[in-house]
Amino acid sequence: MSALQSDAFVFFGATGDLAFKQVFPALNSLVNRDGLAIPIIGMGRAGWNIEKLRARARESLEHAGKYCAGDFEKLSAQMRYADGDYSDPETFRNLRKALGSAARPIHYLAIPPSMFGRVVQGLADSGCARDARVIVEKPFGRDLATAQALDETLHGVFPEGSIFRIDHYLGKEAVQNLLYFRFANTFLEPIWNRNYVKDVQITMAESFGVQGRGAFYEETGAIRDVVQNHLLQVISLLAMDPPGGHESDARQAEKLRLFRAMRPLDPREVVRGQFRGYRDEKGVKADSQVETFAALKLHIDTWRWADVPFYVRTGKCLPITATQVVVTLKCPPLPLFDGSERLPSNYFRLRLSPEVVIGAGALVKRSGEEMRGEPVELIVRHQTQSDKSPYERLLGDAVRGDTSLFTQDDCVEAAWRVVDPVLHDPLPVVPYDQGSWGPAEADKIIEGDDTWHNPVAERSAPC
Repeated sequence: MSALQSDAFVFFGATGDLAFKQVFPALNSLVNRDGLAIPIIGMGRAGWNIEKLRARARESLEHAGKYCAGDFEKLSAQMRYADGDYSDPETFRNLRKALGSAARPIHYLAIPPSMFGRVVQGLADSGCARDARVIVEKPFGRDLATAQALDETLHGVFPEGSIFRIDHYLGKEAVQNLLYFRFANTFLEPIWNRNYVKDVQITMAESFGVQGRGAFYEETGAIRDVVQNHLLQVISLLAMDPPGGHESDARQAEKLRLFRAMRPLDPREVVRGQFRGYRDEKGVKADSQVETFAALKLHIDTWRWADVPFYVRTGKCLPITATQVVVTLKCPPLPLFDGSERLPSNYFRLRLSPEVVIGAGALVKRSGEEMRGEPVELIVRHQTQSDKSPYERLLGDAVRGDTSLFTQDDCVEAAWRVVDPVLHDPLPVVPYDQGSWGPAEADKIIEGDDTWHNPVAERSAPC
């Protein structure tokens, strides 16, 4: 039986930065493109009123280049506003009144996790949580213990099936394409295992720094910010077994099995770096040991992936902004041609951002009389015409009750178990120059004589 659609959308933190950058544009698209026709109630603590909220929404759409008078009029007509202190029970009684006849609201907590407890309890005490859903933003805790405490808070009011943990990365078109590429192509499955795959590398590089958010980054660091969630999720899509059905529960079950098979990180196989100049950022401690770069080796203890290393690297102030996966295959068991030349192995290259590119590395014969080879790459550039943002996709799914692109509690806790050993009392960070590929110590993570595959700027396809 399909889930019932929520009949009201409430978002806490309506006056905040996330609402301005992501939520208002997503709601505008849902109303005008997807036909969302339910009350949209903004909650805030800024002493605003509905006129000021509508003005903020219009400013948001203008900033995003998505303002259209007719479209905004439809969004504006559905908007409501409720103001008050989240610690005051009267705030939630007013929300209950604003909901009117709505019987299945969805509450989006676009607020710091420290406020979740009081808001969830306020929703419960006022009756606003009855038959409702709740959306929570990452980070889902700071480590395993705090993630478990957060889940306990949420489960005290909402059943797991009504909790939607939003990780915008899972809503990206390129990440969805990765899942499709894995399971829609029969040529991959016979070789997608330890018998043929030598190693897997994932690089998420950013050419910029913390962009004035030093105080925020001091509380997170690269491992908490993107490894525990974004990059482990990418690995789960790369390495999971085929789901046993079309239902979202089947996909979640396979991802959970994969997460539980990931071996907790060994601190000896992790390098933490910090770009020179980070400590000069506002809000950053003068002796900060927060990492802006991390490189690690991950092991997955399944029959499919035993002994295949997964190398993960992410960092700020690197030479390029790009996210890329390279799956390197083993060499043929015996050389048939001149064995003196050192040629690269076959590989698959999956570029997730900023472009969506699929490349297959192969060897072909070099022109001439000798049977000597040269590497080539067969490239497919996937041009996506959809302008649906991750937040539009995810918020729309949550309103419809579709859990496919959301993370369950057991998956979140399993991911924290993987990274927990390197979060407490880690080794000091290693400095690296801005514009480099991180500290030289990261090269020691790679086994043998291989090296990291550094993403490069994509060349445009010929006309």
